[in-house]
Amino acid sequence: MINLEDYAQYADGETIEELLLTAESIKGLKVLHVNSTREGGGVAEILSRLVPLMNALGIETHWEVFKGSEEFFRFTKKLHNMLHLPGFSRIESHEVATYLRTTYENLNSIKTEAYHVVFIHDPQPMGMVINKQKHQKWVWRCHIDTSTPDPKAWDFIELFINAYDATVFHIPEFVYQKLQVPAYIIPPSIDPLHPKNIELDRDFILQTLEKFGIDPQRPILLQVSRFDRLKDPIGVYQAYRMVKSKYACQLILAGSYASDDPEGEEVYREVLNATADDRDVFVLNLPPNSHLEINALQRASTVVLQKSIREGFGLVVSEAMWKQKPVIGGNVGGIKRQIIEGTTGFLVNTIEGTAYRARQLLSDRELRERMGFYARNRVKHRFLIIRHLRDYLVLLKSLLR
Repeated sequence: MINLEDYAQYADGETIEELLLTAESIKGLKVLHVNSTREGGGVAEILSRLVPLMNALGIETHWEVFKGSEEFFRFTKKLHNMLHLPGFSRIESHEVATYLRTTYENLNSIKTEAYHVVFIHDPQPMGMVINKQKHQKWVWRCHIDTSTPDPKAWDFIELFINAYDATVFHIPEFVYQKLQVPAYIIPPSIDPLHPKNIELDRDFILQTLEKFGIDPQRPILLQVSRFDRLKDPIGVYQAYRMVKSKYACQLILAGSYASDDPEGEEVYREVLNATADDRDVFVLNLPPNSHLEINALQRASTVVLQKSIREGFGLVVSEAMWKQKPVIGGNVGGIKRQIIEGTTGFLVNTIEGTAYRARQLLSDRELRERMGFYARNRVKHRFLIIRHLRDYLVLLKSLLR
């Protein structure tokens, strides 16, 4: 069971008091969150912690998972890519029919009428707003960058978005300029008490490395992410090859599939094939609940990478920073908000730039330790779940005015 008191060590007394007072002012509210997967990815991880915390504050909060066929999720993955990248594809009439049919099927199993506020996460369950009741407020919580969407994708989104009372984005840059619904900015967060972020003893870390055949005596480059082309795992491998010409390092590409991303297995096999001849590369397809193993790999790493081509927020960056690791991240999306260039890590635009910064960090332990110190402090003040919870409570209160 999650208790607010357990987080007192990460927030001052004034912040905790503010949370309690705000929660008291909206007590009796019933809130529902709907997303498309129970495990895998940052959205599910956040909801698994945020929902119990809201209940602990006396706000009745539930979490439902939207279900769909592989055909449905192939379309929503394409829609996701089109919202990121203009000109990606086109939307077919049979895909729209599949989306609407799946939406109606979920409306039969997910009862939204009893709630005062409904949060819908990302495009997959977005169409459920057709069941909105007069007494309700509906919020679309968008976890991706929609600033330059393909016009066809935005036309589809507009079938539903104007029925919402508010939208929430990670950073201001993600908001499409033609959006007509009020937009709020709430960056996501990590939970310091989650198994992925708790302190671990050295023996467990070494046992984890041994289990996967990783040498604890040699430098480790690590990227943790879904197997997704937008995370650029092949680009990470190419950068590692450049680094390895000078340093006898190892590369770990650790991730898992998410049930709402049918491309995951395809990308995983692509990465396996590309790296098959290098015994110092470890491509780990881990179960979604491998939180302690991911924690151990992050703590064992020398340098952490997140070389995304496009990115919603990339909470794995904050996870690594919390563990005092310098992070080399793609100069995109929410990664730019987490990394302070040259202070907590480096932002890069190319494979060559990634390799250059990795070599720089591997050659300078003092630099790694200094960046790690500032990285943890940045996460403590900006990206922990207590701040996230406070933002949600303030939003709820403003919606009910």
